[in-house]
Amino acid sequence: MERILGGLWGLLIGDALGVPYEFSLAEALPPMEQLEMTPPEGFYKSYPDIPAGTWSDDGAQALCLLDSLLDCGRLDLQSFAGKLVTWLSNGMWTPDGVVFDVGHQTMAALQAFSHGTPPEESGLILPDGKGNGALMRTLPLVLWHQGTDGELVLDAHRQSLPTHGHPCNQVCCALYCLTARRLLEGMPFETAYPSALEDLRTIYRSLPEVYQTELELLAPDGPQTGQGTGYVVDALKSALMILSRASSYEDAVKQAVALGNDTDTTACITGGLAGIVFGAEGIPVRWRQALRGRNVVEALAARLVAYHAGLHRNGSEL
Repeated sequence: MERILGGLWGLLIGDALGVPYEFSLAEALPPMEQLEMTPPEGFYKSYPDIPAGTWSDDGAQALCLLDSLLDCGRLDLQSFAGKLVTWLSNGMWTPDGVVFDVGHQTMAALQAFSHGTPPEESGLILPDGKGNGALMRTLPLVLWHQGTDGELVLDAHRQSLPTHGHPCNQVCCALYCLTARRLLEGMPFETAYPSALEDLRTIYRSLPEVYQTELELLAPDGPQTGQGTGYVVDALKSALMILSRASSYEDAVKQAVALGNDTDTTACITGGLAGIVFGAEGIPVRWRQALRGRNVVEALAARLVAYHAGLHRNGSEL
């Protein structure tokens, strides 16, 4: 459970760390050693009225996904999309009931869903949209999932559909999820990613050709370099680049923020993987204590632990 909880806390803390610096260019940020949830004096925060240690839409949507999975025992898009709408309208799974950050694509898609568009189709309201809004929230699927790699890939595709339906988004989520699963299995990153990529290519041979095409368009065998932007491919590559060289959880999420641009989302995507690699105990105590809404997350984390404990007991009985 150390890696599973590390992934959950890691994505939320990475998100919260990045919130004050969102939209800043890399050269405008404080030195990396000064990147904290409370920025150094003189730095103008992106959201001056949001208290330090608050996660954003990234973390809230990830918690919506985990909540739905635990409620339904499967990926139910109607339930999941419904929780996303409740988040958007009422602040579900936020520390204060306040939604202060939402992407244009997500907003348009959830409005379409609210007006009757099925969740399998609402993410195509902007058919060419390739934002990182589905990638940022997908990790809880891996932390919960007990199916085969093929089933995990299909669910990674499906969880993208309510807001980000383009196949590129689906493929990025699938590659991220398989990489996270290999890390949960204890593989070091330098073997986890190539293993995930090889297995995804095998899975895609039995799926529509568009998925193979989109995967190769990512140039997945080349150097993984990113700039921390909101483009889903760049967001994925930024996280992969950082994981290949990070020495600790703190180093990983600070590198993510230091890229500038979409700092909270890059740190969320990176922090989830880094939390798995370095475990919950590898996350600095000062950040765990500074994270607002901890009691809410602890209750959901307890449900996730109980779910896995139940699977273990049932497996033992068999």
